[in-house]
Amino acid sequence: MKKLTFFVITIIMFTITSSAQEKIVPLWPAGKVPNYQKTTETEKREAGDILTVSYVQQPDIAVFLPTKKNATGQAVVVCPGGGYGVLAYDWEGTDIAKWLNSKGIAAIVLKYRLPNSKSNIVPYQSPLMDAKRAMRLVRANAGQWNIKKDKVGVMGFSAGGHLASTLGTHFDEGNPAAADSVERFSSRPDFMILLYPVITMTKKFMHEGSRNNLIGNHPDEALAKNFSNELQVTKNTPPTFLVHATDDDAVPVENSLVFYQALKDQGVPAEMHLYPTGGHGFGLAIGQYYLQTWTDRCIDWLRGLK
Repeated sequence: MKKLTFFVITIIMFTITSSAQEKIVPLWPAGKVPNYQKTTETEKREAGDILTVSYVQQPDIAVFLPTKKNATGQAVVVCPGGGYGVLAYDWEGTDIAKWLNSKGIAAIVLKYRLPNSKSNIVPYQSPLMDAKRAMRLVRANAGQWNIKKDKVGVMGFSAGGHLASTLGTHFDEGNPAAADSVERFSSRPDFMILLYPVITMTKKFMHEGSRNNLIGNHPDEALAKNFSNELQVTKNTPPTFLVHATDDDAVPVENSLVFYQALKDQGVPAEMHLYPTGGHGFGLAIGQYYLQTWTDRCIDWLRGLK
C-alpha cells in the first residue's frame, strides 16, 4: 500500500513538474482586447494528425521555458501557419517550442486572432496587433522567464512567416507614456526565422489564399503593397534566417528569394537555406533525409548572433 501511494505521488509530482514548463498567458487584459467586438462565435479546435485552431476570440501565448541552468537567454515568439484561416497549433507551434527548449531557448507560441473571424472590427489589423503585443509581453516578463530583453526574436511558418516578417518590417518602439506598462516596450524582434514564408501580396507568385484571407480578394493597391514585406525592408529590419523547399507548390520559393534580396540590398545580415525537395508545410521535417537538418543550421545561426 505504501509503495502504491508513493507511486501515485511520484506520478502526480512528475505531471506537475512537466506541465509547469508551459504557461498560458492572455495577451490582453480582460475586456480590453483591441479591434474586438462581441459575437456568437467561439474558438474551434480540431484534433487530427495536426491540431488546428480557428476563430480565436481570446488570443494568448503559451510560454515554454527550458530549465534555468540550460537557458541561453534567447527567446522566440513562434507564429504557426495556416493561411490566415486556421493555426497549425502543434505542428508549427508547440512541437517547435519543445525543440527550442531542448536547445536552451525559451519559446512562446502565439495563438493569434485570424482575420476571418467576425469578432474583428478591421480584420487585417488583429494578427499584427497580437504579434506586437506578444513581443512586448515577453520583454515585460523577461526577468522572471530568464530571458534577455535584447535576445527576443520571432519565428513563423507559411502565413505565420508572413506575420513574423510583417512584425519585423512594421514594428514600433513602444509608447513610453502608455498607462499599460507592457505597451512601453518595443515590438521590434531582435531576429527573424522564416520557414517557407508567405512574403508578397502583389507579385504573381503570391499565395492567394493568405492574401485573400488577410486583406481580401481585391484589396486596395496601397494596402497590398503595405503587406508585401519585400517592399518594407529597411536597414533596421532584424537579421533573418530563411528556409524554403524549391518544389513548394503552395508558397513558391520566390517568396523567400525576393525577401532575401531585399535584405541584402539593405545590408541586413541574412542566411538562406534552399532544399530541392520538401514541399510545403514540412515543420521539423522529421524523417525527411537531410531536410530535417535545417534545425541544426538554425541553431548554428542563433548561436552566432551577436
